[in-house]
Amino acid sequence: MTNIRTYRLAVLPGDGIGPEVTREAVRVLEAAAGRFGFRLETATHPVGGAALDATGDPLPPATQAACRTADAVLLGAVGGAAWDEAPPGRRPEDGLLRLRRLLGAFANLRPVTVPAALAGASPLRP
Repeated sequence: MTNIRTYRLAVLPGDGIGPEVTREAVRVLEAAAGRFGFRLETATHPVGGAALDATGDPLPPATQAACRTADAVLLGAVGGAAWDEAPPGRRPEDGLLRLRRLLGAFANLRPVTVPAALAGASPLRP
């Protein structure tokens, strides 16, 4: 009998294009699960402006709990013009900062590749 590993994924669609991007990312992960023999359990929770509008909190307690117990968190875009005038503590970005603290995620890595044709014009060096 083969044990198939199940991964719990907390999906936080966020704002703006976030829901669309996370929806497609989940489709890719589900395809990978089928191809490589693991299971994926997803649960969607609000964060950022969507959470503010729904609950008054950019990172509701239920979202925090889900992220703490998940194997991974898939986070969409956070913030947008609709909340530009919001007071401190009631901005979508506050939820993102709290989430980073909660999970001990202090780095925001963004891998890049410079095309060879542009290497001379890029400030990035190997």
